[in-house]
Amino acid sequence: MQINIRQTHHTIGDFDNIFTYLKNLIEKNEDSKDLFVFPELFLTGYPLQDLCLQRSFIERYEELLDKLDALRNPKMPTMLLGGLEYKMDQDGIPLKIRNVIYEYSSKGLTPLYTKKLLPNYDIFDEQKYFSAGSENSIYNFQGKSFGLLICEDMWMSSMHTTDPVKELFEEVQEKNIQLDGVINLSASPFYLGKDKTRLIRASEISQLFACPFIYTNRVGGEDEILFDGSSFVVNGAQITHRAKFYQEDVLSYQLETFSGEVDQKKALNDKVNSWESLFKANITKNKEGNFRLPELTDEDCEEILQSLRFGIQEYARKSGFKNFDVALSGGIDSALVLAIMKLSLEEGQNLEAIFMPGFFSATMSYDLSFEMCKKIGVKLSTFPIKFAHSSLRNQYNDVFKDPMEGLCDENIQSRLRGAILYARSNQRNSMVLNTSNKSELSVGYSTLYGDSVGAISPLGDLYKTEVFALSRYINKKYGEIIPNGIIDRPPSAELREDQEDSQSLPEYPILDTILEGILSYRLSPKDLIEMGLNNEEVSKVFKLYSRSEYKRKQFCPIIKIKAKSFGTGYRIPICKIN
Repeated sequence: MQINIRQTHHTIGDFDNIFTYLKNLIEKNEDSKDLFVFPELFLTGYPLQDLCLQRSFIERYEELLDKLDALRNPKMPTMLLGGLEYKMDQDGIPLKIRNVIYEYSSKGLTPLYTKKLLPNYDIFDEQKYFSAGSENSIYNFQGKSFGLLICEDMWMSSMHTTDPVKELFEEVQEKNIQLDGVINLSASPFYLGKDKTRLIRASEISQLFACPFIYTNRVGGEDEILFDGSSFVVNGAQITHRAKFYQEDVLSYQLETFSGEVDQKKALNDKVNSWESLFKANITKNKEGNFRLPELTDEDCEEILQSLRFGIQEYARKSGFKNFDVALSGGIDSALVLAIMKLSLEEGQNLEAIFMPGFFSATMSYDLSFEMCKKIGVKLSTFPIKFAHSSLRNQYNDVFKDPMEGLCDENIQSRLRGAILYARSNQRNSMVLNTSNKSELSVGYSTLYGDSVGAISPLGDLYKTEVFALSRYINKKYGEIIPNGIIDRPPSAELREDQEDSQSLPEYPILDTILEGILSYRLSPKDLIEMGLNNEEVSKVFKLYSRSEYKRKQFCPIIKIKAKSFGTGYRIPICKIN
C-alpha cells in the first residue's frame, strides 16, 4: 500500500485555504487507495495559545468541520488529519479541548487518537489548553495495522508520568499484534541539532516495534518559532525517505516490511528526549583545555542561515512587509544582518541600509559600510546624528540645568538612531531588522528603544562568537560579501571616545561560555568558577545578566534556533533578588 505524506505549509487559522487545499486534493485523488497523512493540528495550525479559546476562532473552525463533512463522497481517499476536538458546555464555553488525529473519509471525520503527552516546558504550554488522552490507537487500514502517536508522544521524559510508546508496545505484545508501521503526526519546532535527535528516537521506535516509523511535520514560521518540515520514514537504522527543509513537500512511500534489527531495550530505556535536553549546557573543552562553546561547523552554519532566512520571510509575509531597513554601523552584527537579508530577498522586495554617524563614529565605519553596500548592491543612506545630538544636549541642559553626560549621553545617540530608523520605516512601510546578538541581550549591552528596536531579531539567539563564525561562513560560500575589515576590527558601540566592548565585558569567547552555562539553567556561578573560569568575570556577568531582565521583556521577537532561547520559552520575573 502507498502512504502519501503531506508536509504542509499553512498560516494559523487560515481555514479557507485549508478547506481549498483538501477540496483540491480530494478532486485530484478520486478512487485513490493511498493513505494521506498530515501534520499535527493541520486543521488549525500550531501553536495556538489563547487563540483556541476565542469564540470567533472556535466558530470558524467548526464551520470548517461542517464544510468538510459536506464535502465527503464515496470516491474520496482516506486521510489522517491533525485537529482539535471541542467539548462545550451549554453556554458555548470549552470544557475540554483535545489534540486529536481524525480519520477523514467517505464516512466523515472520526477522531481516532488523542495526544497523551502535553508538553509544558520552554515554548510549550499545552496543559493550559488541552486535555490529555489515555487510550492507545491501533489503526487498521487495508488490512494493515498502524500505531498512532502525536509529536511529544514519541518522547518520554521525567516530566511525564506515562510513556505512550511503552504503553503501545505493551498492548501489541499482549494482543500479539505485529504493527506494519508507526505513524507520528508532528508540529515539531526547529532548533540546531533537533533533526539528528528526532532520527535517533525514530530509529529506536522502529527497532522496538520491528516496523517502519513514518513521521510527518509541518512547515512554517510562527512569530519566533520555526517549523522545518524535514518529514521522514525510518526503517530500522535506515532513513529511507526525507522531505525538504523549510519547504512544503510530498513523500510517496510504498509500505515496506521491516529490514532492521529488533532492539527492545534501547527505545524503552534510552531517554533521548526534549525536556532534559534543555538543561544541557553546550560547552566543551578546546585543545588548550579551556571550557568554551563548540565551534560551529559549516553544516551548522548552513542550517542557521537557512533558518534565519526562512524566519525573516515568514514574519514579513504574514505581517505584510515587502520593504526592509537595516541600521548599518560598520560593525559585525549589522553587517551580518544586512548580508542575511540580502541573501533572503525575493522578487518585488526592497532593502535599504542607513548609516547614522555621530561624534564618535570612526571614518572606517563609513568606509566599510559603503564598501559592503556597493559590493552587494544595496542602497546606503547617510543620516548624521551629530547636529540633533548637539541640539538635544544644549536643550537638555537649558531645561534641566544638568549637563547630559556619561550613560545618558551615550544612550541618547542610540535612541536618536532608533527614531530616525522608525521614521524611515513609517515613511516607506518597511520592516526594521534588529541587529542585537544573544551576548549583548544577555548582559543588557544595548539601549532600550535605541539599538534594541526592530520588528524581529535574526541574531538574538546567536552569541557573538557565533556571529563571527556565521559571517566567515557566508563569506566563504558567497565570496566575501562582508568586508574582512568589519570582521577583523575590535567590536565597539562607538558612543564615546576610543570605546571598545572589551572595556565593559570579558572577551567574547569567555563571556559566551559563561552565558551558555547560566542560560541552560544547568550551571550556577559556583559551577562555572569550579570549571576554571575567572571568579571576577563570572560574578560580573551574572550580575549584568540578572539586572537586564527588564530590557529583555521589552525586546522584539527573536528567531529561535537553539534549544534554550530568550522569548516565548524564557520566563523570568523582572522584580526579584539578583
